[in-house]
Amino acid sequence: MHLIAGLGNPKSKYSGSRHNLGFRVVQALSRRLKTGNPAQKHRALFTVTEYKGHKLMLAQPLTYMNRSGLAVYELMRNNQVDLSELLIIYDDLDLPPGSIRLRKKGGGAGHRGVQSVIEALGTEAFPRLRIGIGKPSPGMETANYVLQPLGPPDLELIDPAVNRAVEAVLVFVSEGLEKAMEEFNQGLSSHN
Repeated sequence: MHLIAGLGNPKSKYSGSRHNLGFRVVQALSRRLKTGNPAQKHRALFTVTEYKGHKLMLAQPLTYMNRSGLAVYELMRNNQVDLSELLIIYDDLDLPPGSIRLRKKGGGAGHRGVQSVIEALGTEAFPRLRIGIGKPSPGMETANYVLQPLGPPDLELIDPAVNRAVEAVLVFVSEGLEKAMEEFNQGLSSHN
């Protein structure tokens, strides 16, 4: 079973923010795979479906970003998910807006949701998919920037990135992380 966990904050006031891009990708995947309404258990909303013979769970932790690891840990433990079958999806300030990047492992790089997952699982060695949101303008607090709703100019870059992220997840599930990295990390240096 693959666990695809998009990070975000559960209340509707956060739904259109940069920090909720993980949720946005999971919701787009759910629509693409026609999964129906999610169940709520293990501190998350989730659906279970299949893609090309592979079983997968699409999850949105309900623990708020800074405690995402609690839900990810419970979902993994209760569904016997291997670390290599986990994919964490989240927004990244260090990537240009609209770019996506897959990695095998790495630190939290200041992202509290990812740091929470690392702490809960006791390892940095899990696949992740980052969606670039760029940096805030000078003088703007990072917290305000990531929680700000995406406007039309942002969405011109973000909507195609969400669609590419959906495709990347499907390749990850059906053909593996290496193939997904090869196909979707083009044009970015290999250490990112």
